[in-house]
Amino acid sequence: MPQKSGKLIISISGMDCVSCASAVENALRGFSGVISANVNFASEKAIVEYDSTITDLAAIEKVVEATGFKVVREKDDETVDREQEMAGLRRRLSGSLLFSLPLIYFMFHSIFGWPLPHLFVMYAATIEFLLVLPILFFGAIFFKRGILALGKTRTANMDTLVSIGVASAFIYSLVVTIGQWLGKIPLGMEGLYYEVAAFLITFILLGKYFEALAKGQTSAAIKKLIGLQAKTAVVIREGKEREVPMSEVIVGDVLVVKPGGKIPVDGVVIDGSSAVDESMVSGESLPIVKNPGDKVIGATINGTGAFKFRAEKVGNETFIAQMIRLVEEAQGSKAPIQELADLISAYFVPAVILVAFAALLVWLLLGQTLIFSLTIFISVLIIACPCSLGLATPTAVMVGTGLGAERGILIKDAAALQIASQIKTIVFDKTGTLTVGKPEVTDIIGHRETLFLAGIAEKRSEHPLAEAILRKAENIPDPEQFSSISGQGVEAVYGGATILLGNRSLFEQKGIPLGELASKITSLAEKGRSVVIIARNSQLVGAIGVSDQLKGSAKEAVTSLKKMGLKIVMITGDNQATAEAIAEEAGIDQVLAQVLPQAKAEKVKELQTEKVAMVGDGINDAPALAQADLGIAIGSGTDVAIETGSIILVRNDLRDVAVAIKLSKYAMRKIRQNLFWAFIYNIIGIPIAAGILFPINGFLLSPVVAGAAMAFSSVSVVSNSLLMRRFKS
Repeated sequence: MPQKSGKLIISISGMDCVSCASAVENALRGFSGVISANVNFASEKAIVEYDSTITDLAAIEKVVEATGFKVVREKDDETVDREQEMAGLRRRLSGSLLFSLPLIYFMFHSIFGWPLPHLFVMYAATIEFLLVLPILFFGAIFFKRGILALGKTRTANMDTLVSIGVASAFIYSLVVTIGQWLGKIPLGMEGLYYEVAAFLITFILLGKYFEALAKGQTSAAIKKLIGLQAKTAVVIREGKEREVPMSEVIVGDVLVVKPGGKIPVDGVVIDGSSAVDESMVSGESLPIVKNPGDKVIGATINGTGAFKFRAEKVGNETFIAQMIRLVEEAQGSKAPIQELADLISAYFVPAVILVAFAALLVWLLLGQTLIFSLTIFISVLIIACPCSLGLATPTAVMVGTGLGAERGILIKDAAALQIASQIKTIVFDKTGTLTVGKPEVTDIIGHRETLFLAGIAEKRSEHPLAEAILRKAENIPDPEQFSSISGQGVEAVYGGATILLGNRSLFEQKGIPLGELASKITSLAEKGRSVVIIARNSQLVGAIGVSDQLKGSAKEAVTSLKKMGLKIVMITGDNQATAEAIAEEAGIDQVLAQVLPQAKAEKVKELQTEKVAMVGDGINDAPALAQADLGIAIGSGTDVAIETGSIILVRNDLRDVAVAIKLSKYAMRKIRQNLFWAFIYNIIGIPIAAGILFPINGFLLSPVVAGAAMAFSSVSVVSNSLLMRRFKS
């Protein structure tokens, strides 16, 4: 049976660090029928491509849950689940803080000599033991996940480090306490590490809480897009208007949109008219008038009119649903730069455990006490932070792709975000990309009736130039007779007069001299205009220049890209003169003209001595978009070529090419900053925790300080990514 692939986006809760994500990812990749799997710790999502002839959604979800994590099965539940998770974190953190406060006083008594009743000092072991028990209960999740990871996935994670460190401090203190109870150790505060165990759990819960808050902000773009969707729709059923949930709308339904209402799904107007705000799609601030036959897009806002429309795309097929899916996939994908961090993270936790044990043994062999060596051991375990490494790239990718989506720039994956920052050459297709793609009348020379006669001659023609002339002319009557002259023009009869319209060769063939118009016609042709000449009863009347106009945003876009030091090339199937005229108007220096559609990809390949981006309309430019290092598809509304480019410019605004490049460079700068600080933190922190400074200046890192540093290292990385929201395009 041939392979039939499908793609799933699965929401997962309960992952604490990048090692958790790696465990799920490895389990999925090893499951029969899974083609590829990518689990993102920051977005808490798994993107799974699978062979539907071998496995299905239910089986894949069981694989995830077998690793000890929860699958969030419905979109609505995802928000509820996150809120429940946050509420649980708040409860555990509040409880842990409450019982930690008295322990802080005990610690300050030992360090700074704060006053403490003698009875409290004598029975400190028992009091601290009773205080730390509820804190261990609030932090039990770390032990559960740390031990489960070893048992189910045979992989140590951050929770493993925490549970070993906390358990070491607690068990050592418990042994001392039991010794006091049995009368073998003098009563007092000597040799107690209860406050270390308590503060480690409290600091880590605090760090997890802030991290969860920050991670929630990184997915703000998804929340905004989901918020754009209508919740209900008014459908005509059995001749009556009924308000129904969106899930009940089907293709073919006739829906009613009332003044000020949100259009529920994509469709076509069948009755009534109104002005619709489509700024979320087109970027155009002015509402667009919709009449019967016009398409409407779900989530756009109706104006003061009312109309009925027939649903053409519902559910996951609507434009807004496609946008949400693309952003989710992009935020869950991995950039190539993340590979190094992933590789290090895979070996990080086992390496830290080995370093901790090695440090413990070395200091014992050097003659230090067990308490001293245990302090080193716990500090090494606790200060290590694989999470900051794991969060460095995906958080910046999430914010970057989200910022793009808010600006109508859909970046389909993290690899595209990274490649966009490396682009040196940008190749623009001409027709439909740099130009409007619809020829317009630009010049009229000769007698006043030139346009009127041209309109009559072209009334029955299907040539693109005829459409341009008829759009310009108004109230044109039908000709009495009409005939087409292949490759040269047309001939029509109106009011007893014969109207001839065509190119220069037609007039040469008919023997009609161009006279003074010849130089003007030549001048128009040199400017890239397509010129049609008009005569009545063999007497020259005038000429009309028609051209595909440059988009309003084209020149500004090219200027911006040039300022960024990028090389700009235009590629087209048009003749050299027309191509050079458009290129000159746009400010483009290099032109590749008379290139057939099938040869565009080859031309792009020739330019690929360095990274090349191809900008096209996403349909006839598909081979060239695929060949380029980065394909940027121009599109708007429901016509977006979703499957073509790696980046899609929804608003059809060429200035967004420069915005996409700038955004990618900014995101990559943040990723490098995050990775630098994550690596530096661990490279410096672990040796200090291992006691490298002690022989030099007597400095020994407290496990409590190590816990606080570890807890906030991840928060700092996520916060740095969130600063990207200040990006100005």
